[in-house]
Amino acid sequence: MPNIPKTGNYFLDRSNDTILRIREILNDLPDFCRDFFVGIENTTSPLTRLNYAYDLRIFFHFLSTETSEFYGKKNYEYEIKDLNKIEANLFERFLSYLSHYEYNGKQYNNGESGKSRKIATIRSFFAYFFKRNLISANNATKIDMPKKHEKEIVRLEPNEVANLLNESETGYHLTNHEQAFHDKTKVRDTAILTLLLGTGMRVSECVGLNIDDVDFASNGLKITRKGGNQVLLYFGEEVRNAIVNWLQVRESWHIRNSERALFVSLQKGRLTPRAIQKLVKKYSQVTTPLKRITPHKLRSTYGTALYRETQDIYIVADVLGHKDVNTTKKHYAAISEDLRKGVAGKVKLRDED
Repeated sequence: MPNIPKTGNYFLDRSNDTILRIREILNDLPDFCRDFFVGIENTTSPLTRLNYAYDLRIFFHFLSTETSEFYGKKNYEYEIKDLNKIEANLFERFLSYLSHYEYNGKQYNNGESGKSRKIATIRSFFAYFFKRNLISANNATKIDMPKKHEKEIVRLEPNEVANLLNESETGYHLTNHEQAFHDKTKVRDTAILTLLLGTGMRVSECVGLNIDDVDFASNGLKITRKGGNQVLLYFGEEVRNAIVNWLQVRESWHIRNSERALFVSLQKGRLTPRAIQKLVKKYSQVTTPLKRITPHKLRSTYGTALYRETQDIYIVADVLGHKDVNTTKKHYAAISEDLRKGVAGKVKLRDED
């Protein structure tokens, strides 16, 4: 994959890298797949299309290695008319195959959500060609989507939030190896955790922040949401103080002027989402070992706390950047629980004299 100069804009650079990756995967797919990706380009994000590319690669790999109808067929040998030969039973076998399979020497497993995403990709793929009369049947509509069970909502309680931040400041329970780096990164790490817990922003939004995106006059951050739209997200004094402390330390790291990322690594480049995920895991696994805490769980923690303070689910949805308030209800079980508690006793069975 060719290297292209970085712009310093995290989201633009990520988009460019993703587009190049899609083009690379398309070389491993039947030629007519390119028409599908061109057709959906204006209605999907690069990351969505990249996931589609991964899913279709596995689908055609399955056809060529696991079915008698297409066994041994090379990707360049597939023609669009072959899609008409894929009956409902092959889709069902593909769904079963996704539970566990091997690709390029690596083992993969898919649960309910992974299977659902891949089947949704296949449905979109077949629907595209059927709508344009390029195939005569759309047997993908006959696939039953996997039943998805509601997952328990994991979040931190107030005392656990305090313990997490205390651990990032002190590093008391870290291993000797981790403590060796802790003195250098503790102010940065505390700022990141405080920002995630104090604003509910997504990890990608945190990674994408530049120094110029922070406005202390209004206590606001310019962040880029899903879909690319930019909004102002406001923060309180605890977040402000954590960012100020980090900026003072960041200056002492002598980061090159061209690196405008707010949060940088010890190698003095922009932190990656993976680095922040590992950071959250490092501190949370010693403070809340029975809970698997991720950056998204910190977002859930903030959303639940905000609702309990405001009792307004629409405010929570707006601050978190949810386009549909039902998404907010779905992800924050405590909100529904509090709503139910709030209406208890509202209906009177008998008039009181």
